[in-house]
Amino acid sequence: MWEDKIVNDIRRIREEHASKFEYNLDDIFKDLKEKESKTQNKKVSFKPKKYLKPTGTV
Repeated sequence: MWEDKIVNDIRRIREEHASKFEYNLDDIFKDLKEKESKTQNKKVSFKPKKYLKPTGTV
């Protein structure tokens, strides 16, 4: 079966990171947000999508 090396690397890194915090999602999230705040990379955000209300019945 074919395996994607990049996907495998990402899964390995994610597993290593999660294990450092004993898989506690709150702690993982806090760590990622802290790293994000320290980076010099430009952040991108998008306007919320506008959804049209359905008209009539189907």
